[in-house]
Amino acid sequence: MEQLLEMIETPSNTELSVGMKLRGKVANLEIYGAVVDIGIGQDALLHISQISPPVNHVAKAYEIGQELDVYILKIHEETGRVALTTQKPPTLSWDELTVGMKLSGTVTRIERFGAFIDVGGERAGMVHVSEITDGYIDSPNEVLNLGQEVEVWVIKFDRRKRQIDLTMKEPQEQLAMDETSEEELPTAMEIAFQRALKTGQKLSPNHQRKGKSRNHSQIQEDILSRTLRDHSTDDGSDGSR
Repeated sequence: MEQLLEMIETPSNTELSVGMKLRGKVANLEIYGAVVDIGIGQDALLHISQISPPVNHVAKAYEIGQELDVYILKIHEETGRVALTTQKPPTLSWDELTVGMKLSGTVTRIERFGAFIDVGGERAGMVHVSEITDGYIDSPNEVLNLGQEVEVWVIKFDRRKRQIDLTMKEPQEQLAMDETSEEELPTAMEIAFQRALKTGQKLSPNHQRKGKSRNHSQIQEDILSRTLRDHSTDDGSDGSR
């Protein structure tokens, strides 16, 4: 019965997929990496380059019989061989990134010039010291701690260089744009005045000759008076108090 349950719970080679997390046991140690038993009847390879944190000798990281968590890096279609990694696969792809995107991340490293934030990408993003807070700080340590959860926004990114520049300052562009839109929105009175002004500019030649002696301000006052009268009528009032 126990053997039957073990067969059911153990994944087969066809059920494996890239990125899948597995619990394995070190079966052998080689110069190039560790051979790991992941319970499919065929050992998988954890190459030394896929061990995190990096090591010069595999024997310094693991012992035979040691259990460890691994992720499937690649499955060779022809041979069925499985390559492993101890590095958690990225949950955020380069194709998903956009400038201005808001992300949650964890501070993984702090330097004098800034801090590195794990946002789930292939590599950690970097927040320059000048982008940590609105006020001046001499060092990121004044505000951030290792392991701290933070919210950041993408300033720019370079797929070729595998770099992501982040900021912890909440963007104000949208707020400024909304305020400008409200300020520039014309009122109904302004629309009516502009309409009346255009009508006044289309007077016939006879009216224009008769009005030559009138100054510009008097013409505008007449237009404004007509606008007020017309606007009151449109509102349903007779203009009386």
